[in-house]
Amino acid sequence: MVVVGGGAAGLSLAHRLTETGVATVTVIEPPDGPLRPAERTWCYWDTGVDGLDEVVSASWSVLRVHGADGRPVTVEPVPFTYRMVRSTDFERLVHGRLARSDGGRVLRATAESVRDVPGGAEVRCTLPGDWSLTLRARRVFDSRPLPVLPPARTRLLQHFRGWFLRTGTDRFDPAIADLMDFRVPQPAHGLAFGYVLPLAPDRALVEYTEFSGKALPTEAYEGALGHYCHDVLGLGALTVERTEQGAIPMTDARFPRRAGAAVFRIGTAGGATRPSTGYTFAAVQRQSGAIAAALRDGHGTVPAPHRRRALAMDAVLLRALDTGRIDGPDFFTDLFRRVPAERLLRFLDGTTSLREEWGIGLRAPVRPMLSTAAELAFLPRRSPPIARIGGSHR
Repeated sequence: MVVVGGGAAGLSLAHRLTETGVATVTVIEPPDGPLRPAERTWCYWDTGVDGLDEVVSASWSVLRVHGADGRPVTVEPVPFTYRMVRSTDFERLVHGRLARSDGGRVLRATAESVRDVPGGAEVRCTLPGDWSLTLRARRVFDSRPLPVLPPARTRLLQHFRGWFLRTGTDRFDPAIADLMDFRVPQPAHGLAFGYVLPLAPDRALVEYTEFSGKALPTEAYEGALGHYCHDVLGLGALTVERTEQGAIPMTDARFPRRAGAAVFRIGTAGGATRPSTGYTFAAVQRQSGAIAAALRDGHGTVPAPHRRRALAMDAVLLRALDTGRIDGPDFFTDLFRRVPAERLLRFLDGTTSLREEWGIGLRAPVRPMLSTAAELAFLPRRSPPIARIGGSHR
């Protein structure tokens, strides 16, 4: 097998294929340079049975949401914990396992094209020094970003900038992660929130995030982060040690999982990003495990990362947010206030039952959601004027 791309999706699939021993794996990653992404973090919730404990750099058993009115909602979603994985640690884990496996390897090269050929697929690469190389395999799994997003009825962007910062005095409770803090000025269209992951009493990742139509200039993120840290959180003197920035598509587009008879798309390009939240890492883990199991059992299909029912609900929510029929901060805060935390996290992961989803739906603004669902049936899917698809830290 050949896996194109060494991000969360490519590394996760290589990890599961190596773990199950169903195939030899070559991972094609960009060489050092502008095409190689900077270090980033991936966050998700899990019960601790995913086998990734050695690369989890921090975790939180208590989650908190601050409503726009300032009132906090604090929950303990047992058995889930919220977990952070640094890309460099995950890369080290997977590269090590590939090196110890029979036939596993990492190839530093730029994948120029992927196409079907008789008996499988081929990847044409450029090596450092402008040497060309062609690899052939029975199957190729491609995680590279799509050049153009598929047609959609609703298209939002989750875009963010974060500071890894250190404060002069202890300001954080390392046990509590703030998933959404709506005590920030809201944009005219969409919603905005702060996001705080404490790493120590005096260190944290603090982010400013928006769900809206387009990204902001860097100075706008910096201004919003400064306001949030000083005026909302009251952190006082602080030092920014590192930054990260990204943009995640939130769309009801249909992402084909197949690009040829032997070429499959994985990760965000294959629809792994949850449209209503932007979370990707957990879905990538589930899909990677399912692909490895399917290959082990002799099946040649790539399982869908999300169920159709979950995607249908996401389409309604995205449209309701985009049209302003529901108030985003109130909607998400009310979910955490009114739905048991463990059930809500399973709902956001798309693993709840129909009965549970019906109960959660009754706690949402029913009339605007129903009118939005009716409207969607008559809306055409349109191609975007500009493609926007980026990496995710979630």
